[in-house]
Amino acid sequence: MPRSNRQLFLSHLAQTSPAPLLLEVERAEGVWMYEPSGHRVLDMISGIGVSTVGHRHPDVVSAIKTQADRYLHLMVYGEVVQTAQTALAEALLGTLPNVPGYTTPDCFYFTNSGSEAVDGAIKLAKRATGRPDVVVCHHAYHGGTNGALSAGGGDYFKQGYHPLLPGMQRGIFGSTQLLDLICDQTAAVLVETMQGEAGIRTACKSWWQALRQRCHETGTLLILDEIQSGVGRTGKWWGFEHYGIMPDMLLSAKGIGGGMPIGFFAAHHSLMSVFADTPVLGHITTFGGHPVSCAAALATIHLLESQPWMDEVPHKAAYIRERLGHLPYVTEIRGIGLLMAVELGSYARVRFVIDYALQRNGDRLLTDWFLYCDTAIRVAPPISISQDELRIACDILTIGIMEAAKADLTADLTPL
Repeated sequence: MPRSNRQLFLSHLAQTSPAPLLLEVERAEGVWMYEPSGHRVLDMISGIGVSTVGHRHPDVVSAIKTQADRYLHLMVYGEVVQTAQTALAEALLGTLPNVPGYTTPDCFYFTNSGSEAVDGAIKLAKRATGRPDVVVCHHAYHGGTNGALSAGGGDYFKQGYHPLLPGMQRGIFGSTQLLDLICDQTAAVLVETMQGEAGIRTACKSWWQALRQRCHETGTLLILDEIQSGVGRTGKWWGFEHYGIMPDMLLSAKGIGGGMPIGFFAAHHSLMSVFADTPVLGHITTFGGHPVSCAAALATIHLLESQPWMDEVPHKAAYIRERLGHLPYVTEIRGIGLLMAVELGSYARVRFVIDYALQRNGDRLLTDWFLYCDTAIRVAPPISISQDELRIACDILTIGIMEAAKADLTADLTPL
């Protein structure tokens, strides 16, 4: 007897938690995912920061099909001239601001994911500086590969994987204590522009400028992880633009691909060139910069350039704050633009709202908590979301939070 997709999923796909969502999606378009039953689910988290321009945007799909008709994989990264890669690099360079006194990263190394971008950036920093240490943050999240996990915060997710990379000096995000860790043994400071899995935490502009200055004084490379905060999500191309600084290395992934797997780390050409010798092939990847993913990313950039979505981000964020900020249990809404955390004070309340939104009759909604902050709801829809769709999302979340208040959820739970 044929088994259902759900049975096959549980039997033959590697599981990452004892209780997966088990949401079965038949198709997706825009901000909506459609179940076989016909119910539609509003994606309020963009596939965790991926679907910035929505699911299956026609321009992205067209670019994928056009490139697939030309060629797919040709050769390992860095050996063959491919228009999809060179055009994407040129377009990405155009998104970067000029900051007086600092060199703009102008050379891009394309990867398959954000974790790979993190690993490559750590290697480049050590190779270029000859120094052993990397300053990172408590409660940071940079990915799940060995190097990225080493840089991340949170001992829970590191259980069973030791020993990890040595030389990680850990400080508090936004503090002078972190600045004090930076010295002549520090190859790089690796930091998220906004701490995502910590529950969308920001630091003040003066701290960012002090960090930039401290790195400059000590010859330390500043690596900014914009894997969640970049590509228009804050209303600007890059989150660091809010602080008037420029990194030595920029990392991105997730939203840049329009739904296709791609990431990159960028640095000035003079810095990136150290990978070319001693040893030759200092960093290699087979599928990094896959032409189909690059074509999708280029279409995503063109969309963001031509559409008003980035300009609309502050207004959409203000609407969410206005609709949700006064509700019971909501003590704070953190974030910049459409990367937000709605703080409810307990996991029990958060879980109640998540379950309500995903199991209700009629239109449903998918949201989530954060790896290091299970007391807040993640709100990060595609920035292409319409005002009407945003109203529907806020209506669902409002009812969910009000129902949680009626249930008087005082006892706390634990997600794991």
